[in-house]
Amino acid sequence: MTALTDAELERYARQIVLPEVGGVGQRRLRAASVVVIGAGGIGSAAIPALAGAGVGRLTIIDDDVVEESNLHRQLIFRSDQVGQPKAALAGAYAQALNPNVTVQPVNARLEAQNAEAFLRDHDVILDGSDNFATRLAVSDAATRLHVPLVSAAAARFQAQVGLFRGWEADKACYRCFVGDAFDADDCDNCAEVGVLGALPGMAGSFAALMAIESIVGVGAPAGTLHLYQGPGGGWRQLRLPKDPGCSACGGVDAADA
Repeated sequence: MTALTDAELERYARQIVLPEVGGVGQRRLRAASVVVIGAGGIGSAAIPALAGAGVGRLTIIDDDVVEESNLHRQLIFRSDQVGQPKAALAGAYAQALNPNVTVQPVNARLEAQNAEAFLRDHDVILDGSDNFATRLAVSDAATRLHVPLVSAAAARFQAQVGLFRGWEADKACYRCFVGDAFDADDCDNCAEVGVLGALPGMAGSFAALMAIESIVGVGAPAGTLHLYQGPGGGWRQLRLPKDPGCSACGGVDAADA
């Protein structure tokens, strides 16, 4: 890895001074590639955090356009952008925030059939999509590709964020957590159940932090789910066991990991 430039040393000085990051960690971030699925409430917080931290390449996948009802929680978009594609707008926002980052917006819907093609060649996957069918397609592809997955969700007054490395013999994948019952794209999302505006931003920032920690090599171990329960609640941690019968990762053994 090449040395950091004077401009990079100035821009990232408050991170580099951290012993857990330092110059080595900052160069790892610059060399890293992160794909964000969904430029909604979670992605709107995660994308600026990743770009600001100096992640070298960001891929943003979203097939939706900005709607008026998005604006209370998707804070990188403006009222005059209603009707425009989210992926392109989010990409332009990240590029303006940090010109050192290479951004690739993808205006497409990620599905089981194309998941591996979209997700391969990345160091971390950050999933902020709004339905179980997409989340499970992402998780299964991440397990097959051996790419760490940070999954984040928020609805009502609740949020959850976790890091998954399901190809490892002792680590759960996201499917271990939710099972096989939600592959159909017919589950509630925040349009049906509602969400407090600040909550997806909190979950998205937390997810970005976990992705950054994974790249740098610090932070909580994979398979730990962080749960927020409001109103007036707080965070708690839940250790997820690997499901030996999981259809995605249950057959993994020590020899395969």
